[in-house]
Amino acid sequence: MTKLSKNILAALALLLPATMFGQEAASVTAAVATTVAETPHISAGNTAWMLVATALVLLMSIPGLALFYGGLVRRKNVLNVLMQCFILVAVISLEWVAFGYSNAFGSSTGALAPFIGGFDWAFLNGINPTDVSPYYISQEFERIPHFVFIMFQGMFAVITPALIIGAFAERINFKGFLVFSVLWAVVVYNPIAHWVWSGDGWLFKLGALDFAGGTVVHINAGIAALVTAIMLGKRLNYTKTPMPPHNVPFVVIGAALLWFGWFGFNAGSGLAADGLAGSAFLSTHIATAAAAFTWVLLDWIINKKPTVIGICTGAVAGLVAITPAAGFVGVTGAIIIGIVVSLICFYMVGVVKHKLGYDDSLDAFGVHGVGGIIGAILTGVLASPAIQSAYSGAAYGNWHQLWVQLIAVGVTLVYSGVMTAILFKITEKTIGVRAKVSEEATGLDLTQHDEIAYTEAS
Repeated sequence: MTKLSKNILAALALLLPATMFGQEAASVTAAVATTVAETPHISAGNTAWMLVATALVLLMSIPGLALFYGGLVRRKNVLNVLMQCFILVAVISLEWVAFGYSNAFGSSTGALAPFIGGFDWAFLNGINPTDVSPYYISQEFERIPHFVFIMFQGMFAVITPALIIGAFAERINFKGFLVFSVLWAVVVYNPIAHWVWSGDGWLFKLGALDFAGGTVVHINAGIAALVTAIMLGKRLNYTKTPMPPHNVPFVVIGAALLWFGWFGFNAGSGLAADGLAGSAFLSTHIATAAAAFTWVLLDWIINKKPTVIGICTGAVAGLVAITPAAGFVGVTGAIIIGIVVSLICFYMVGVVKHKLGYDDSLDAFGVHGVGGIIGAILTGVLASPAIQSAYSGAAYGNWHQLWVQLIAVGVTLVYSGVMTAILFKITEKTIGVRAKVSEEATGLDLTQHDEIAYTEAS
């Protein structure tokens, strides 16, 4: 029987009973259906969900993070922070399609393969709209378009350097910020993303678990935040002059948008609209709720008043900590992670930072760095085979997973910390990073952008 006649029989068999064409037609129909089912193809449902998830992650950067950070600074610096978040969405997106995606998720050869991708996909060379993504989590054959995967991962590349803004807010000049951020994305973010998420990456092959970016995003940005805060120095009159948030409603709106957008961040990282996405969605919400409530209780008990800034900070800490674990833990694990991260981050922000004296302006390290470390380690403890049967943590007898998680955390801290210091020093020596004293005193909105957010009448 020719291929054409087989296809005709198969088509007819879909319309008429198999008995009218005999057993051969029925068997051909079954074979065609099996072939389609076992061939990677674009799923409309998964694609629709991932388009939404990608937009949700963009929402986290602008306006979510921009408003959250913008509300926490003084009124003379709010536009500067909004601009920093906005420009990174633009410039890192361009870097991502130019070569960032290829470096992070492409393949290289020889000794470089485990550490960095090549340039085969530079400017998305050779990738077409109908191409199926080479990456999947739970649905091997019902995948999404390659372009959608590129966009989704691009939103992670955008928000990661934006998180560092919280450490050096109110005292960095815009030119130095922009150059440093782009260099950091290329030299630090792209390689670490390759290590952890690319099939060629050495931490991926080692078995490190990072469902949505605890290591790649939060630990990475968190340690960079600490390094830059220390190297840049404290804000003018830090500890001598009160520096309260200028707009707490902005902080609330930003935190709420982050919580909302984070469902795309975490539930979208399964790359499919399925049960795993639903589990990650639930775990994300419950961990965040537990963390927010725990922070409020700590505020109430220790500082005698529950604060709006406190509940927002606690919620963000919970979102950070559940990120690496969202696709591996159930509700119990999510609650544990939420409680633990608030206990530790509350102490880091309220006690440790002041004892050590570093000026992490908006607690980027205290929340994102520390929260990411906690989440990554607890993933190695609480990963449950009931969520994904292939994975388990120390609580289920797999102590090896905890060891792997510790390796991934340690390596990320060292590489990101060292490379951040080098890139900062290069930027400082070539074009300068710290704003002038007069600029800082006047405010970065006016001195860097020639704009003000509020008129005197407001």
